[in-house]
Amino acid sequence: MILAHLYVVESADFIFLMRQTGLTQGNLSAHMSKLEKAGYIKIKKEFVNRRPHTLLRLTDKGRESFKKYVQSMKHIFNGVSERRKNEKSS
Repeated sequence: MILAHLYVVESADFIFLMRQTGLTQGNLSAHMSKLEKAGYIKIKKEFVNRRPHTLLRLTDKGRESFKKYVQSMKHIFNGVSERRKNEKSS
């Protein structure tokens, strides 16, 4: 879900992603760490008006991996759809 949100934007901040995904701060942080370790996202931490601000962006590797995931899911769903059509016509 995080990668899907990042796929359509240049970058997103932590609060935006937390609201969009419905994840808690702790859960989102844990997912971010794993995605960063895998090389799928880059995390930039800075201060804006003395407040911490965390930006996330998809790396090229993350973008390509998500694209492949979407393609494989489409293939699976198309296969299910074809089987249902064949079952109905039998």
